[in-house]
Amino acid sequence: MKPTTAKIIYWTGIVLTSLWFGTSGICELTKNPLVWNITLQLGYPAHFIYILGVAKLSGVAVLLIPNKLLRLKEWVFAGVFFDILFAFFSKFSVLGFAATIDAIIAFLMVTVTYSMFRKLYPAQTMIATN
Repeated sequence: MKPTTAKIIYWTGIVLTSLWFGTSGICELTKNPLVWNITLQLGYPAHFIYILGVAKLSGVAVLLIPNKLLRLKEWVFAGVFFDILFAFFSKFSVLGFAATIDAIIAFLMVTVTYSMFRKLYPAQTMIATN
């Protein structure tokens, strides 16, 4: 795959991920009834929803900064994966499989985006020198 194609796929994924998680974070912080009712129905406490909203918006800010904070972006991707994983299993166990479709789509989208991130920014190997 050409670097230009990888960049296009990566930035498309970053924009879509930012829109998805940014909207979710704003809904959590503004106490949007749809988001809050589902999250509370899943058994999460109210204070957790605010923390999740702040974390999502902070992560989106990091993802949107080009060519910087690469190690922090790794942590953001990890956080997004955990968020999706927990959302999937929470919804599956409480609401059933049909409610997990959004988590499955998010997982696929973020997986492709992360794989393009690795193509564009290969991990540096740390060699110990004496």
